Amino acid sequence: MKTYDLAIIGAGPAGMTATTAACAQGASVCLLDEQQTPGGQIYRSLNHCDEQRGAILGEDYLYGKTLIDPLSTIDADQTFGATVWRIDENGHIYFSTHGQAHRIQARHIIIATGALERASPVPGWTLPGVMTVGAAQILIKSSGLITEGAVLAGTGPLLYTVAVQLISAGSPPTAIVDTQQPANYVTAAKYLPSALARAATLKKGLGYLAKIRSAGIPFYRAAGDLTIEGSTAAQALSFSHKGHTVRLQTDNVLLHQGVIPNTQLTRSLRLKHEWNRAQRCFHPQTSDWGISSQSNISIAGDGGGIGGAIAAQAEGHVAALGALQSLSLITTEQRDAGAQPHRQTLKKEAGLRRFLDALYPVPEEVMRPSDHTIICRCEDVTAGEIRSFVKAGCTGPNQTKAFGRCGMGPCQGRYCGTTVTEILAAENKLSHDAVGAYRVRAPIKPITLGELASLTGTGD
Repeated sequence: MKTYDLAIIGAGPAGMTATTAACAQGASVCLLDEQQTPGGQIYRSLNHCDEQRGAILGEDYLYGKTLIDPLSTIDADQTFGATVWRIDENGHIYFSTHGQAHRIQARHIIIATGALERASPVPGWTLPGVMTVGAAQILIKSSGLITEGAVLAGTGPLLYTVAVQLISAGSPPTAIVDTQQPANYVTAAKYLPSALARAATLKKGLGYLAKIRSAGIPFYRAAGDLTIEGSTAAQALSFSHKGHTVRLQTDNVLLHQGVIPNTQLTRSLRLKHEWNRAQRCFHPQTSDWGISSQSNISIAGDGGGIGGAIAAQAEGHVAALGALQSLSLITTEQRDAGAQPHRQTLKKEAGLRRFLDALYPVPEEVMRPSDHTIICRCEDVTAGEIRSFVKAGCTGPNQTKAFGRCGMGPCQGRYCGTTVTEILAAENKLSHDAVGAYRVRAPIKPITLGELASLTGTGD
């Protein structure tokens, strides 16, 4: 079994910069990622991006080359197509590639597994023809496939980004249904002064909205009560708008209500987590250096709280320096000096994030859906059934498994978990921290008996 100073799980902006920073200090480093190439979700398939696709996805996507290219010049073991399915407290990491399981050990581990797109449980969201805005963007990045005739529904920067990308691809959305409410502007206004440190980013966002307007795409603001109609597939999206019900005929609906940290690995390690009110999700507790409640585990990037790609890049540097200092590979003075410019970046990005969180909050109808709305799509459990579990004495997500198999499907609660916590907190009149989240156990990804057996005889 090979041992490293530092193992980094995830090759997005945080993982890539952490790897490069650690190697620059002479540490022995292993980088593992589930995709076949580096970049994470934000820079997915960038190494295989042609000029036409790059023009569609834009400069922010192409910027990822500045993080990916250095990986080819550093001395680190990099394994792509690696599914990490277990991490132990002693630093043992189990992963599989090509049907073969492997085990390594690291003195310190940085988990940089990024974010998941938040589920948008509205009536009809499980019908064929409905997917997330992020999934549509992945199709563009990974294979150049363009969604045609889509209605985009929800809110947040990614909604507008993908709308502009579809316009650039020559397949503009037929409509945008925005759930953002006018009151959000008032709430967000107090954070505007700190957000202006990222004025260029704000200007870019305004430019996206202007491009959507100039394309003549119908834009319904302050929409609510979203319902996707159809029996065997999506046929229409109906919603309330200015006191009226609007019905848009479509067989392609793209939903988006922001992203949340991917906490499967951190939950499996029993690290301490807390509820973030502004972002309405759980995230691991960390020190200023990204170190978790377990001293040999650090978190960097959106997996520790949503901050965006630039913040994740800075957090990767900071987490690497913090880990190296804890291993006595650099001094405290070296750590602090190296982190200073990245901390300045994080301060600016934090100001922008507070503004965005207030401007694009998750609607109550998404977090506390109507009774007939499916919440756990793996097991077809509705919001009404979860509320009935409460009446029978259910106080936490793990109990919902016993009451009605909620969270026991293939996704292991990745997508329904946050909504289940919201419903139980509201019904039981408890805090989200008191309600908690699903207990995650290894393996966190499906593996075969053959993969487990492949460890036999290897000393693992």
